[in-house]
Amino acid sequence: ASRTRAAQDLTTAGRDQTTSQFVAQIGFASYELDLWGRVRNLNEAALQQFLLSTETQRNVQISLVADVANAWLTLAANQARLALAQSTLESRRKAFAITQRIYELGATSGLVLAQNQTTVDSARGDVAAYSSQVDRDRNALQLLVGGQVPETLLPSPLGSNSLGVAALAALSTPVPSSRLLVRPDIQAAEHALRAATANIGAARAAMFPSISLTASTGAASSELSNLFGAGNGTWSFVPLVRLPIFDGGRNRANVQVAQANEQLALTQYEKTVQTAFREAADALADRARWAERLEAQASLLAATQKAFDLSEARFKAGVDNYLS
Repeated sequence: ASRTRAAQDLTTAGRDQTTSQFVAQIGFASYELDLWGRVRNLNEAALQQFLLSTETQRNVQISLVADVANAWLTLAANQARLALAQSTLESRRKAFAITQRIYELGATSGLVLAQNQTTVDSARGDVAAYSSQVDRDRNALQLLVGGQVPETLLPSPLGSNSLGVAALAALSTPVPSSRLLVRPDIQAAEHALRAATANIGAARAAMFPSISLTASTGAASSELSNLFGAGNGTWSFVPLVRLPIFDGGRNRANVQVAQANEQLALTQYEKTVQTAFREAADALADRARWAERLEAQASLLAATQKAFDLSEARFKAGVDNYLS
């Protein structure tokens, strides 16, 4: 609605004049007839780009989970190494004290005492190094989770969960290779390829004429009560035809660029699939060796424990000394 007032010296009748106008319209500013599929391909390309972003987000989340798990396991391993280094330091200090006593009694030389001192200092260096590494591992874990990690969620230095860290979950059934297709990185590469293919169709359609339409309809009246009365209807229809007469070279170049991008996306997709197969094969190969390594370490631990028990029994029986 609009009102216009003209002063008396601006009208031919010599008196004030006020005019009113009421307009109600509805329409669309631009509508393109998709004769060659340009809009359809652009819509498909935009959809694939959106799905690509979604898969990329999922890939980042999975990578973050893996990084947190690796940081937790690294912290657990270094805490176990620190506990072992502290135990070694305590044992070597006891051995050094005994050697020093023997040296004071004249039963050994200063060379043996100095050699025992080097073992103590080496153990002290290991304790300091692993203490620093444990602190670094805690900081790395806190950075990944974005805050302070509760003590209940941290691995114990060498407690009841130390065996659980080295446990391997069994594969219930053989994993089919088609399972790799649901990996987010492969899905993202596939969406990128589809978007590049759709862009070729949009670039090719730009070489043909395009028709855009602008239209509106409604009613107009000088009185609000007669706005929707008979004879007050208004409408407009403006077609616009665009002929790419002078843009042929540029449009052909755009098609070639789109085709090159499609080839690049196809190569990237093939590389992503190959990388996924390689990573899966490496994981399965390492998994088989991990079981053997865990079994060997468990056997070594049992044998060493038995040797220690026998040595301790011989020491208590007076057969061997403490240093042995």
